Order: sequence, then structure tokens, then C-alpha cells
Amino acid sequence: MSTPDTSPNARSTTAVVVVALAIGMAATAVLTMLVFPGATEGVTTGAALLGFGVGWAALHALSRRTPRPQRWAAVPAVAMASTGLALIATAPSDQTLGVLTWIWPPLALALAGWTYVRMRRHVAGAGRWLVTATLLAFAAAAVGAGARQVSTEPFVDANPVPGTTWSVHGHDLHLDCRGQGSPTVVLFNGLGEFSRSWARIVDGAALTTRVCAYDRAGQGWSDDLREPQDGVAAAEDVHALLDAAGETGPYVVVGHSIGGPYAMTYADQYADDVAGMVLLDGTSPHQFTAIPSYPRDYAMLRRAYGVLPTLARLGLGSLLAGSHLPADEARPVDDMNASPRAGRNSRDEVSVLPEVFEAAQQLTTLGDRPLAVLTSTETAHNTGGWTAAQIRLAALSSDVIHRYVNASHQGMVEDPAGAAASVQAITSVLQAIRTHTPLATP
Repeated sequence: MSTPDTSPNARSTTAVVVVALAIGMAATAVLTMLVFPGATEGVTTGAALLGFGVGWAALHALSRRTPRPQRWAAVPAVAMASTGLALIATAPSDQTLGVLTWIWPPLALALAGWTYVRMRRHVAGAGRWLVTATLLAFAAAAVGAGARQVSTEPFVDANPVPGTTWSVHGHDLHLDCRGQGSPTVVLFNGLGEFSRSWARIVDGAALTTRVCAYDRAGQGWSDDLREPQDGVAAAEDVHALLDAAGETGPYVVVGHSIGGPYAMTYADQYADDVAGMVLLDGTSPHQFTAIPSYPRDYAMLRRAYGVLPTLARLGLGSLLAGSHLPADEARPVDDMNASPRAGRNSRDEVSVLPEVFEAAQQLTTLGDRPLAVLTSTETAHNTGGWTAAQIRLAALSSDVIHRYVNASHQGMVEDPAGAAASVQAITSVLQAIRTHTPLATP
């Protein structure tokens, strides 16, 4: 067994390596989270590479004052920094990034291999292990991206479209309607959800009425748009979509999470088309003032969601998947949530939440139209101000039921117990509309 090099030269090199790695990590965090928060995938990836390049450049520069200058570090510094600057400057599209992912992983592996060989000749002691670990992480990212590119089947090929897509306002939107009866229920997706996320709700509610799940632009089987939509544009889209599909209102609109404000905006814009509403742990349109922690949480969301597409491109998107739906229904949901596209959609929707909330605030009353508000006990317990905000939502109608459900926020649509409670609330609203009687109190 070799004896670790603890000579003064090795210790000084290790100190330089530690400082340089810290500089690189700090530069990457600052560039991705503060300078370019919530940027496009290409810009975010470029910012990260530029930060890594700064770290290698720091190793090259700082080591020049030691007995062992690390001149080789200039190569990864120039390679990563120049590539990062090019990505920031060009902001490549998703299609371009897809093509580049066939090219850059082998080049990155070659760079990591060359750097490792050079590093072993000049770095000893603990510094060698630190640089080796860094290069292994870089190589793993390249392998993950390459493996994902080779093995992942395009979403639309692996998951044939259920329902139909319709041309609306110059782009295609997906609509999947099941069951018979009226009024028809229209489901508004929460953040990170799409039409198949409602599988348990659709299966339950379609036994007694017609239920339509759809994908906003950028979600599921609907087309992407160049810019994210606000709540009014999304309402115009779904209104035209329902018309194109021959569906007739008035509807019961159901929103989960941020789908609540989207449903509220639809009810404000097309009041005659809404017979009732169900909010499933719906986000308050007054979230920024009603929830004390939300302004800070929102700033963190912008930063965190900005890196999701890049992480998914590296094959790490599967860590964010994990639907609680039955196996057949979970596959398309997990496939979508593991993709860079899902990360982009979530990032874009987060970016326009202030505008979405502002539009939803225009709905001040539903009059006596039936409203069911379901609140997750877990969210209410963990989020200060959530209960009061839910009570305020319940005040939108004079005919309302407000229930607390022992489920998580996502469990309101994906877990058996939460979904059953949600179906029951929808059924209660349907019954009130059909019989022209007030909502029954359980």
C-alpha cells in the first residue's frame, strides 16, 4: 500500500485545489442562481460550465505561486469557459441542444480523461483525490447525458396520445374527454402535472358524468410555445379548445394547486360557461401576501426550477419522477416528468405565476354557484397562512363546502384516499347543479 504524500509541496497543492474547487462551486452557484436565475436550458448550462471554467482557471492561476504550478488546468478552464460563454451568447433551442447531446458527451469524456492523466503527473496527496472526484462527477454527467440520449424513446412514441389534439390559435392542444353526462367537468393541471396526472380522478368522476382533461401549451401532448402564457391566454386557449372539440357548457371547472388560479381566471373570463367549481388544495391568487413565506419561496423556486431542464438532460430527471398512480398510468407521467421538456414547462409556468395570480384575483365572487374547496391537512400544517387563504377561497360562493383531507398536496390527485375525496367533492357539486339544491354538508 502506498504511503500518502504529506510533504509540504503536496500540502500546498492540496490547499490550492481546495480553494480552486470552492471558487468554482461558488462561481457556478452565483451564475446559475443569481446572475441567470430561471434562464433557458442552454443559458443555464452555459452558466454552469462558465463557473466550472472559473474554478479550473483559479487552480491554474493560484498554483503558479507554489512549487508545483498546475499548467494543465488551463485546458479544462479554456474548454469549459469558452463553451459556457458560447451557450450563454447563443441560447440554443431545445432541438439544437438535443443534437448537441449526440456530440458533447464523448468530447467531455475525452477532456476528463486527458485532464486526469495530466493531473496525476503533477498533483499528489489529498489534492489528487479531490480533483479525481471532480473529474468522475464530470464524466458521470457526460455518461448520464449520453445514456439518456441513446436509450430514451421520444415521449410521443413511447406514449401514444389518448384523446385528440386540436388546432387552437395556431398551435395544437391535447384534450382527452371520457364518460357521459352533464355538466361536463374540465380539469386544470397543477404545476408539473399534465392530463394523465388526473387518472384516478377521471376514472372516478367519469362513472357519473363527462370529464375532460387537457394539456396547457407546453404540457403533455400539446405544442410548445416560444413564450409562456399568462392565465388569460391560457383561458382563451381552453375555451377555444372545448369549442373546437364540440364540448358544451356550462362546465364544472376543477383546479389542483396552481390549476386553481387558472380555473378561477376561466370562470372570470367566461362566467356563463361555468356552473360550479372545485378547488383541490388550490393555490391562492393572493399567495404573495397571504402566505408569509411565499415571496422567499418563490424566489427559490425560480432559481431551482431554472436548473431542472439541465439536470434532466444529464439523465437525473428520473430522480424527480415517482408518480403514485397505478403502473399503467404512472409510466407516461414519470416519462414526462423525467424529461427536459417538463422541466422547461415548470420553469416557464413559475416565471409567469405573478401574472397568473393577478388575473385570478379578478374573480371576486361565484355568486350562488356551488363551490367545493378541499384542503390538504399536510399543506395546512406545514404552510403558515394556508388555512386562512383556503377559507378566503371558500368565501367566493354562498353555496360552498370546505373540507380538510388527510392527504399530501400531490396526494389530492394521485393517492387513492386523496383522489377519492376529490371525486366525492366533484360529485357533490354535480349533484347540487343537477338537482338545483344547495350543496349537501357531510
